[in-house]
Amino acid sequence: MSKQSSDGRQDLIDRAARAAAEFGAAAGAVDEQACAVLGINPTDASILATLAVRERLTAGEAATAVRLSPAATSTAIQRLAAAGYLTRTPDPADRRRAVLVLTETARELIAAIYEPIGTEGTALLAEYTDEELRIVTRFLERGRALQLAHADRVRAMR
Repeated sequence: MSKQSSDGRQDLIDRAARAAAEFGAAAGAVDEQACAVLGINPTDASILATLAVRERLTAGEAATAVRLSPAATSTAIQRLAAAGYLTRTPDPADRRRAVLVLTETARELIAAIYEPIGTEGTALLAEYTDEELRIVTRFLERGRALQLAHADRVRAMR
């Protein structure tokens, strides 16, 4: 490979890495503003986001999903219930434990914040070929796994 094509490849890698970092920062900016609108912290937002996707969770499932201790999860659940964003109802399969569910207020606010992004993002994705979508998907899936692995690494530094 010639030096010029090697430099060109490195420029593409650098540009892709920078774009990924900037995309993450932009998503973080949206999430930060969502937290401000909802009056919650990022930990609480993680629980709401997980509930928005899964619809119902036990406290233990929420703790596992957002990688929190049971005590920290319990505290966050109390805050979110007090804010009117989730309810705890008895689990039909096991009345000894509670199931967490988003309130209608939370659903409406989350939809108002994130649905326009989803709609516009889907429209952007529709502009790509099937092969480009496979590449984007592979990159995002592998990048997510990489980020979570490093979150665990950094968490272990505490």
